[in-house]
Amino acid sequence: MSSETRWLSTEESAAWVRLVALTELLPNALDTQLLRDAGLTHFEYGALMALAGAPDRTMRMTALAARTNATLPRLSHVARRLEERGLIRRFPCPEDRRATNATVTDAGLDLIAQAAPGHVETVRSSVLDVLSPEQLGQLYEIAGAVLTRLDPDERLTATSCQFSEGPAVARAG
Repeated sequence: MSSETRWLSTEESAAWVRLVALTELLPNALDTQLLRDAGLTHFEYGALMALAGAPDRTMRMTALAARTNATLPRLSHVARRLEERGLIRRFPCPEDRRATNATVTDAGLDLIAQAAPGHVETVRSSVLDVLSPEQLGQLYEIAGAVLTRLDPDERLTATSCQFSEGPAVARAG
């Protein structure tokens, strides 16, 4: 082992272990609610939300893959399932026939609207309601600092979210 290794202090290790546990448990809580209420995984919900927020509710699949932090094969598999359910429609990009676009359908928007109240309640009960206003501000700052390092190009758009933004279904995500 290198003597240059910067080992974690007791406090750093404890914080890291808690963060890892959070990243393991939270996705399951979100998936459980969304599967129960809408038959969607959190990833599928996020993809639908990204499309719903895009101009003309349409994005190139490559842009959607970047926005959802997915590989194109994973996104294509998910898109096929969503398309089979009538929630999205895929079609050749008019500007570049080699590319494929996806658009959320009215049925997809209806399903988002159906799932959003339960999703927001799950977000609140699992995370936000247990934080004081000061802790919420700290969470925003901490997540922003880490996101700036992990997502410097703001592919997920989370880095550019402003704390002063008001509530909106399009950001329920």
